[in-house]
Amino acid sequence: MLRIPCPVCGLRDETEFNYGEDASVRRPDMDETDQKIWHDYVFIRDNPRGPHKEYWHHVSGCRQWIVVDRDTLTHEIFGSALAREVAA
Repeated sequence: MLRIPCPVCGLRDETEFNYGEDASVRRPDMDETDQKIWHDYVFIRDNPRGPHKEYWHHVSGCRQWIVVDRDTLTHEIFGSALAREVAA
């Protein structure tokens, strides 16, 4: 089990969170009409091995979205920050 450091609530079990998505992928502009761009955004993703940024939602705690820096190979967590405070 992962222990995720919530910036608001402190260290918590991963069962309190829902995984959101890759925090390095940028959503297309809402005015974008090219179906290929939306298709690629939704379905075409890398499967990173190593350090990675991820969105997690603290559903059983403060209900905040956070960005977690995690190694996908070892599951080591290096830190986290509130998503609204992370530069887009």
